[in-house]
Amino acid sequence: MPVVALIGAQWGDEGKGHLVDLLASKARLVVRYGGGNNAGHTVVNHLGTFKLHLVPSGIFDPATVNVIGPGVVVNPEVLLSEIKDLEARAVSTAKLFVSERAHVIMPYHVMLDQLQEESRGEGKIGTTGRGIGPAYADKMSRTGIRVADLLHEETLLNRLRVVLEEKNRVLTRLYNAKPLSLHDTYLRYLDLGRQLSDHISNVHPIIHRALEKDFPVLLEGAQGSLLDVDHGTYPYVTSSPPGAAGACQGAGIGPTAISSVIGVLKAYTTRVGEGPFPSEIEGPEADVLRQIGMPWAEVGTTTGRLRRVGWFDAVMSRYAVQINGIDTLAITKLDVLDTLETIKVCVGYRLHETQLEYPPATVAVLSQVEPIYEELPGWQTPTSDIRRFQDMPEAAQAYVARLCQLVGARLGIISVGPGRDQTIVVNEVF
Repeated sequence: MPVVALIGAQWGDEGKGHLVDLLASKARLVVRYGGGNNAGHTVVNHLGTFKLHLVPSGIFDPATVNVIGPGVVVNPEVLLSEIKDLEARAVSTAKLFVSERAHVIMPYHVMLDQLQEESRGEGKIGTTGRGIGPAYADKMSRTGIRVADLLHEETLLNRLRVVLEEKNRVLTRLYNAKPLSLHDTYLRYLDLGRQLSDHISNVHPIIHRALEKDFPVLLEGAQGSLLDVDHGTYPYVTSSPPGAAGACQGAGIGPTAISSVIGVLKAYTTRVGEGPFPSEIEGPEADVLRQIGMPWAEVGTTTGRLRRVGWFDAVMSRYAVQINGIDTLAITKLDVLDTLETIKVCVGYRLHETQLEYPPATVAVLSQVEPIYEELPGWQTPTSDIRRFQDMPEAAQAYVARLCQLVGARLGIISVGPGRDQTIVVNEVF
């Protein structure tokens, strides 16, 4: 049963969309299993450059079925805008299906997200302000509105009436904000449901028919394992489980169905927003990693924020491999390191007189650690046109091999540029 989960093994922005676009040609079904439009995947292929936030990156292959799973929180307006943009660029969305069990991001979620973050002051956590956290909070408190509710007038009105009364009390009394109109909100989301109705479906049979027929299935992650609400750098995390366990839960399949877990890692490390970052660097070397002035510079796809950059952190990456059962690595943006004379890798942490091999749980302690670096020679020659591992410079081969050794997983794919063809497949995924 060829089911592959492709997940980020850092703090997100590892280049997952680029790889999903590549692997979708071999998959019959791609399932986006978690997160919302706080995540973004940039895809560069023969059709151009696309920035996706909700639509699975397999949408560019006309033979592939794409599913937005029950674990995703969906902003209908954002999804409709993506669909419209794709169709305008001759990309068919006829095989795009949205789970009727997925939860809906409502306008009060966005308002509360932004107001809560503003009220935190210097203690802000770096939320994107898209309403993701409040939507997941309502899901867990059983007051959420699901995609299926948008297709049933009476259900939507009854649920919205109760929820909106409570949300308006919070908005007006706690934040001195204007209340939302029940009438306007109801009609607006009823109309959004009608516009999405051709895509809304019970996706359970779609997914499980593919499993029964042994079709290749790709589970597409969003964000990264170090942003996991349970295992990440809490509270500077996302509101969902973006790892392998979340892939099962968010897609509605059992863990025994997964045949391989691919962890996507940049050849260095980046982070958007707040939170500890032990291997972070500044100065000229940071400018090289950010690729300032390049079309694919290190800027968040969703937020537009300049990404923080640093050396590869083997401590964090090994932890991500272990908690997700990652067996195969996809190392992206190796070409960014092409000009460097020496490259550092964080192989451990020092806390006072103690050396740590695992990341501490509390950010207060993690913020105090000093990275222990190992220096490796650079290759100082372009790699973006190389298509076979054996043609890579010896120093580049040695660097990649050392990363695999440090984190404990085999090499599967190397990416040496943003294009679909700029990949080196060392071990086949499907």
